[in-house]
Amino acid sequence: MQKRIMAPSLQACLRRLTMYRIMLLLSGALCALVPAASRAGDITRTPILGSDFPIAAAVTVPAGSDTIYVSGALASPIDKSAPKDSRAAYGDTEAQTLSALTNIKATLARLGLGMGDIVKMTIFMAGDPDKGGKMDFPGMMKSYRKFFGTPDQPNLPARSAFQVAALAAPWALIEIEVIAAKTH
Repeated sequence: MQKRIMAPSLQACLRRLTMYRIMLLLSGALCALVPAASRAGDITRTPILGSDFPIAAAVTVPAGSDTIYVSGALASPIDKSAPKDSRAAYGDTEAQTLSALTNIKATLARLGLGMGDIVKMTIFMAGDPDKGGKMDFPGMMKSYRKFFGTPDQPNLPARSAFQVAALAAPWALIEIEVIAAKTH
C-alpha cells in the first residue's frame, strides 16, 4: 500500500479549513445564546425626576419582547338618545377619554393583555368648541388617572398628548393610540 505524502502547504491549508469550520460552529452556538441572554429582564419604566406626573420619562422594552400596536381608539356613544353624529352623543373630553381608554382596555384584554402592558401612548385632542377651541387637557387627565398610576395599576407609559386641527370623526375630541409590550 502506498502512503500519501502531502505537501506542507496542502497540510497547512487543511488545518486552516478545519479551524475555520470549528470557529464557524462556535460562532453559531454563541449567536444562539445571545438572544436568550438579551431577553432576560423586565420592562423598565423610568420616572420623571422630581415629578409625580403620571407618565414615564422613558420605557425600556428588552429585546425579544412582543410588541403590540393598537390603532387609534375613539369614544363610543354614551347618550343613545342624542343624534348619532353629534358631540352630545359622545360627551365632553373627559367622557370621551374614559370611553376611548375603556375600548383600548377591551382590545388589550382580547389579546391577553392589560392596561399595565402599555409602554407608549399618543393622545390626539381636537379643540373643544365649549372651551374656546382649546383642548381640554384637565378633562383628559381626569379619566386618564383612573387607568394609570393607581394602586391597582401603577405602571405608567411614556406618553405624548397634543392638540390637532381636527380628528377624522367630526364629533371626536380625542383619539388615543397605544403600544403595548409583553416579555416572555
